Amino acid sequence: MAFTAEQRAVVGRWDLNVQTPGVDQPAWLEIETSGFATLVGRFVGWHGSARPIARVDVAGDTFRFAIPPQFERGAGDLVLEGRLADGAISGTITTPDGTAVAWTGQRAPSLRRRTPVTWGQPIVLFNGSDLTGWHVIQGESQWVVEDGVLRNVKPGGNIRTDAAFGDFRLHLEFRYAAHGNSGVYLRGRYEVQVLDGASDEPDSHLQGGVYGFLTPSQIVTSGPGEWQTFDITLLGRVVTIVVNGTTVISEQAIPGITGGALDSDEGTPGPLMLQGDHTAVEYRNIVLTPAID
Repeated sequence: MAFTAEQRAVVGRWDLNVQTPGVDQPAWLEIETSGFATLVGRFVGWHGSARPIARVDVAGDTFRFAIPPQFERGAGDLVLEGRLADGAISGTITTPDGTAVAWTGQRAPSLRRRTPVTWGQPIVLFNGSDLTGWHVIQGESQWVVEDGVLRNVKPGGNIRTDAAFGDFRLHLEFRYAAHGNSGVYLRGRYEVQVLDGASDEPDSHLQGGVYGFLTPSQIVTSGPGEWQTFDITLLGRVVTIVVNGTTVISEQAIPGITGGALDSDEGTPGPLMLQGDHTAVEYRNIVLTPAID
């Protein structure tokens, strides 16, 4: 057996836009070959993390797969049905509670840099005095500024920069209480996990991981109640993450958007977003150095 032309046509990474009731939501899909004739893949919905797809069935210009529920409501599978036409895909997703929503998708860009990077001047994103340059989205604001610290006092909305960025280097400091949970969204699309969690066995869902995609080489943490640092370089989709002075991810490509992303338009600049919808958390000394294209 061999892969058909119809199977090969849908192979690749796709940035999706899902028309859920009241608001469009981003999603992501990867389809790849396995063995001689089987298609498999990964899917990221508008929340949660990347999930494996055991089999993608193709019939002519249509394709279909089903995966178990993750954080959706309902006990059924999530079923995606799509059609390829003119280089784009579209179709419907039936969520585990039986709701059907329409979606469209375009091939994800490679984002590979073609020229050596030149760095611009550092930009202080948080002035230590007020929320100038930031605004709260996706919920009620629980963000305050006290003693030079950007503090989320309890679960509420996320906070993002007014400005958008392409490639950059980022330095920031963060602190959480016991069981704290937050995240730093690069370009508003790729979450680097901030978490008081397990520290023995690395996992992409733990501190320093790119949520659901990239696993840190080790879990580096000072624990709750202590200030900690991220130094992150993002060039295209290639990321290096340094936690408290230790490199835990070195020049690894982020496959696609993570759950909770603001959009799936990976080829455009995006903001820095700090997650505030889980627990209280604190940030300070947020400095971004942009690449000059």
